[in-house]
Amino acid sequence: MGAGHAHVLYRESDSPVHRLPPEVKIAAMVAFTIAVVATPRTAFWAFGAYALLVAGVAVLARVSPGWLLARTVIEVPFVLFAFALPVIGAGERVEVLGLGLSVEGLHGAWNILAKGTLGVWASLLLAATTTTRDLIVGLDRLRCPQVITQIATFMLRYLDVLVDEARRMRVARISRGDDPRFLWQLRGFAAGVGTLFLRAFERGERVYLAMLSRGYTGRLPTVWQGAGAAATTGQWLVAATLPLLAGTVAATAVLLA
Repeated sequence: MGAGHAHVLYRESDSPVHRLPPEVKIAAMVAFTIAVVATPRTAFWAFGAYALLVAGVAVLARVSPGWLLARTVIEVPFVLFAFALPVIGAGERVEVLGLGLSVEGLHGAWNILAKGTLGVWASLLLAATTTTRDLIVGLDRLRCPQVITQIATFMLRYLDVLVDEARRMRVARISRGDDPRFLWQLRGFAAGVGTLFLRAFERGERVYLAMLSRGYTGRLPTVWQGAGAAATTGQWLVAATLPLLAGTVAATAVLLA
């Protein structure tokens, strides 16, 4: 269980951001996001300042703009909803390119688009500079409830096992004439999902009993928790630079609103 795991978003590098302990990066990302959300939607200049802060962190982390933009597509469903707000919104309307759009809807769409995009960028930078294992270690050091970190740890450890099991079941179905491309094969697919759930449940029971027999007490092993040194005061101060700047921008925007 102590083996390192990376994820598809992680970008291996030796940048200053990568070297920071995970707990300070998690805290900085959450504080930055809170500052962005607290900013009045009409303070357009503030969102530009936030974008510059994110760009600065991306440069330090050696994450290219193209990589960030390509993975921002995850927010497409929210963007589509935001584009619908000016059309279906009520209240005062303004004409744009021959269309009567709601002013309140336009502000709402901008609010979702700007804050959502900045939040996605911050999350992507955290994921790009921190392995999944380190994220769990950071959450544990921040006193996240043990039940959450334990579930995440086991999910991380056995996700690949379940994916391989699902792949073997799919190959077995196809070799017996199943064709998942057709709608009438949906019953077989659903049965496969149910079988996979039962196998995962049974495997989890066996693993849990084996861990109990080896002294598992409900907490992460000490050697697993101690991977990498805990954050020093200096590292906390360095990581606090981003949320402090973002907080200053948010406070100024609120005062000027």
